[in-house]
Amino acid sequence: MISILLATYNWPQALKLCLESLATQNDRDFEIIIADDGSTDSTKQVIDAMKLTFPASITHLWQEDHGFRKTQILNKAIAAAHGDYLVFLDGDCLVQPDFVARHRSLAQKGCLVTGSRVLLNQALTQQLLTGPNWNFQAFMSNLLRKRINGGINKYWPLQFKLGDGLWRRYKKFVWRRIKGCNMACWKADAEAINGFDETMTGWGHEDADFVFRLQRHHIIRKSGSWSTEVLHLFHQIHDQSNAAENARHVREKILAKAV
Repeated sequence: MISILLATYNWPQALKLCLESLATQNDRDFEIIIADDGSTDSTKQVIDAMKLTFPASITHLWQEDHGFRKTQILNKAIAAAHGDYLVFLDGDCLVQPDFVARHRSLAQKGCLVTGSRVLLNQALTQQLLTGPNWNFQAFMSNLLRKRINGGINKYWPLQFKLGDGLWRRYKKFVWRRIKGCNMACWKADAEAINGFDETMTGWGHEDADFVFRLQRHHIIRKSGSWSTEVLHLFHQIHDQSNAAENARHVREKILAKAV
């Protein structure tokens, strides 16, 4: 079974859409562990309502709001996961109906997968948030017009999907295209490196650190592009005051390995 570790914080409208998109999966052998970094009761209300009819198990993990502590709540989600394969997703991302199936097809022992995203602009995001329910077919209609008008920043990866192959493998660690909102690994591998580094607080680069340490543990990174794309809703930029320090933290590990 696949465990989807779904990180969220105080955006219940986006989380509702995200869960609605997960409910439409053509591969339903999965569970959802919601990693909630201190949201208010409005988020819990959305989750409780979705649980009533959702076609898969939903577990809601919550910790008190003491600032951005995504690493800690994700580690709790890893521990709570019943699946042997973990897919990391953010609650401000919507998934295509074959999202779980595509991740399953790329899953391979000794490997991790870093997926990609399609960015939505503010106008399209607002349109989706104020609509009744998520409808993938409606979203895909007039997709080229959405691209021309700037509603989305990518078109072809939503129209064509590519299979697995050696071309997906990275030969070394690179920062590029690591998105914590769409990546996957085996639970045993995540546990072998003790999960996310909880000394990293505040927004930024905890995902790169996680991927680097998996690769240092001899796990091969594969690209999930042109297969697992998520739709990333527009939002204001997070507080990045800790980003530089977190980046320095990762670089120190990289340099230490090189010595």
